[in-house]
Amino acid sequence: MQGLTLIGESINDSVPSTHALFEAGDLAGVIALAQTQATRGAAYIDVNVGPRAPAFMAEMVRAVEAVADKPLSVDSPDLATAKAGLEACSARCGTPILNSISPLRLAMFDLLDVRRFRPILLASEMLRDGAETPCLTADETIVAARLLLETAHGRGLANADCIIDPGIAPLATDTDGHLRRLMGALAQMRDDPFFAGVHISVGLSNFTVMLPSKRADGSPVKTPLASAFLTRAMPLGLDTIIGSVKLPYALLPEGHPALQCFDACLAAEGFDGLEIVQNFYS
Repeated sequence: MQGLTLIGESINDSVPSTHALFEAGDLAGVIALAQTQATRGAAYIDVNVGPRAPAFMAEMVRAVEAVADKPLSVDSPDLATAKAGLEACSARCGTPILNSISPLRLAMFDLLDVRRFRPILLASEMLRDGAETPCLTADETIVAARLLLETAHGRGLANADCIIDPGIAPLATDTDGHLRRLMGALAQMRDDPFFAGVHISVGLSNFTVMLPSKRADGSPVKTPLASAFLTRAMPLGLDTIIGSVKLPYALLPEGHPALQCFDACLAAEGFDGLEIVQNFYS
């Protein structure tokens, strides 16, 4: 899709079929996922091995790079696992992404001494009065994003090197206004010169998790709603997603039912948004 960088999501322990490959030691299956994503348009390939040992992350990174001439997204909140993944990355494949650094994990910037990377800066959580807490408003998300970007600047990274992830919540359970928080944060970043040139990403599959795959009339549910999000978010600066190479994401015309559903959910309060989504797929 023009204007959108896709980080292939399939090699992730949270995907049940991939988890089964990891558990079985099925390296051929992991390699096949890498090849499929590389040939179907992924600009980066995410590698997330869950809680497994750092050596396993290094093994998967080397295996993927051997068959897919794409830079990787080394995806782990664990410092040792992320370090092992970055050390295993080959310069031949280009600068990797490190997913992700949050205000709770600023020490991960030290991995720049191991290998240069592009950080995904997770701005959906913060420390409040010394306690870990999710960002509940657009303003809190901007505070977290600013802290992360200032820290990145201090480590020699420019805005163009960085990818801010403001966090996206499942639409099927959003009774707390997280969609409004996210869209508000995108609008603020677009309008603030401090964030000029920065890249913005979300894990798009998280938006439609727990929704049925088809409407009552047999038409799809998830891809149209994901596309509705892209239609509204890309003009606000979103230019990267962690997503599936198999899905036909597209910008939707005004009046499309999924876009109408998205706009109504954005304006809704509490459980009203859930009813709007249910009416869309019923």
